[in-house]
Amino acid sequence: MTDTAPRPTLEAVAALAGVSRATVSRVVNGGDGVREALVARVRRAVEELGYVPNQAARSLVTRRHDAVAVVIAEPETRVFADPFFALQLRGISKELAAHDNQLVLLLTEGRDDHARVGRYLAGGHVDGALVFSLHLDDPLPGLIQHAGVPTVFGGRPGWSDGRSGVVYVDSDNRGGAREAVRHLAGLGRTRIAHITGPLDQTSAADRLDGFRDVMVDADPRLIVESDFTPAGGERAMRELLDRRPDLDAVFAANDLTAAGALRVLRERGRRVPDDVAVIGFDDMLPVAEQADPPLTTVRQDIEEMGRLMARLLLRRLGAGAHAGGGEQGVGGAPSSVVLPTTLVRRASA
Repeated sequence: MTDTAPRPTLEAVAALAGVSRATVSRVVNGGDGVREALVARVRRAVEELGYVPNQAARSLVTRRHDAVAVVIAEPETRVFADPFFALQLRGISKELAAHDNQLVLLLTEGRDDHARVGRYLAGGHVDGALVFSLHLDDPLPGLIQHAGVPTVFGGRPGWSDGRSGVVYVDSDNRGGAREAVRHLAGLGRTRIAHITGPLDQTSAADRLDGFRDVMVDADPRLIVESDFTPAGGERAMRELLDRRPDLDAVFAANDLTAAGALRVLRERGRRVPDDVAVIGFDDMLPVAEQADPPLTTVRQDIEEMGRLMARLLLRRLGAGAHAGGGEQGVGGAPSSVVLPTTLVRRASA
C-alpha cells in the first residue's frame, strides 16, 4: 500500500490566500459580495493547492447538485442497440459538460423501475430531468410531476390531462413524413405502403398522420404497425408483401425499420428502387449510408435535439445557458422547440 497525500482543505486555501474561511467558501461556491482582488487571490490559492470543493458541502450552500437525470423510457437492450439514443445522449452530454453538469442515466425495464426512478427523482439527487421515448400509458410524467423536478421532454408529450408549462423538443415528424410520401408519389409510385413505429408514441403517430395527409385513400392493408427495430421492419415487410405483393414503395417510420424492410425485399427478389422504392426516417449515417442500396431518408438532427433539451433545462434551472432563436418563451421562460426536417436523397428512392 502507498500513502496518499491529504486533500487540501478550505482552511489551507484560506491560509494561503490570507483571507477568512467564509470568504473562500463564498468564492468556491459562487457566492456574491467578495471583492475582485480577493476572488483572484482565492482562485490562485485553489489552483496552487489543487483544492477540489466537496460537492455535498457545496450543495448545502447552493442547493444545487450540478447533476441532471436523463430518463429513457426503454429497456437497456433497446437503448444500447439503437444509435438514435447514442446520438441524443451525445448531444445532451456535450451541453451538460459545457456547463459543468453531470449526466445521470436512468433506464426503465418495467413498472418496478418506474417506481425506482420516481423515488430517485423525489429524493433530491439531481437538479432536473430530461425524459424521452415516452409511451402513452407511461406513469413517468405523473411520477416526475409528483417529485417536483424541473423537466424537459424529448418528443411531443401525448397526454391530454391539461398539464401546463410542459417544455419539449421535437422534430417536425408529420411534415417530414409528408415530404417523404410526396417524393414517392412524385416518382410515379401509386401503391405506397407505410411501416409505422409503435403508435403509442407521438413520433410514430405523427408520421402516420403525415403519410395519410398524402395518401388520403390508402388501402388499410398497406399500413402495418411495427416497433422501430430492424426485426420489426422485417416482420412488417413480409406481412405487407403477403397482403399486397403489387406494392411499389415503402415509407418506413425510421431507418432501422427500413433496413429490415430492405433485407426482406432482397430475399423476395424485389429490386430497390426499380421494383420497390424505400424511404426511412432519421438519417442515422451508419445505418442509412451502409444500407444496400444507400437509404433515402428524412433527416432530423438527433444530436441537436439532445443538446437543445439540455440547454432548455439549464435555462429553467437558471444555469446561465445561452439560448438561440425559438427557445425563448414569455417572460424569459423557455418554450418548446420543433426542429425542421429535410429529405436526403440516396439510391433507394
